[in-house]
Amino acid sequence: MRSRPSSPDPRAGGAPSHPILASIPPETLRRLELYHALLCKWQRVLNLVGPSTHEEIWIRHFADSWQVSDAVPQARQWADLGSGSGFPGLVTAIRYANEPGAMTHLVEVDQRKCAFLREVSRETGARATIHCGRIEDVVPELDGPVEAVSARALAPLSVLVDYAAPLIARGAVGVFSKGKHFQDELTASLTAGKYLISTIGSRTEAAARLVLVRRSMADLAGS
Repeated sequence: MRSRPSSPDPRAGGAPSHPILASIPPETLRRLELYHALLCKWQRVLNLVGPSTHEEIWIRHFADSWQVSDAVPQARQWADLGSGSGFPGLVTAIRYANEPGAMTHLVEVDQRKCAFLREVSRETGARATIHCGRIEDVVPELDGPVEAVSARALAPLSVLVDYAAPLIARGAVGVFSKGKHFQDELTASLTAGKYLISTIGSRTEAAARLVLVRRSMADLAGS
């Protein structure tokens, strides 16, 4: 079994000490380390993560993404919008790699990033399907159940809910990573009764929140 170094260079692949990372099973951690190695390789030719976050990649990206699926622990069928370099959707797909029936749909318009997502999915054995296209074209065509939908650093909350609306209407829970000013994004259309909105504090950044969006009981009663 590969041991975790106590103070690793994050570019070398070892996960630093953090409560979220410490909870990850060793086999899954090895898959994430392979993901990290591939990301570092592709980063040389494709801007996958911002240079300012690369030195803190295990906390800022991997641990931060892991907590997204913690927010809806029963969900095994996910859709991830604007997947980019795979955070959080590919982390979710790797987390459930050994669970039959699990699937994460990764939706990304950039062809080169889709190629990266496919390689990581193939090499890590992630339970992922890559959809290379526009979110508004792909989401309405997704077949099968989707229990939760995620997005990170993609768009204002109102836009994310519009993107995810077909899935939320079918019972999916939206889990959207937001910073400290998330309340500024709570428009009247989001708080008028159609959606039930709650938040969970981030375990990687004190001021950040996971914003959970569900179809409200009033909306269900009126349908």
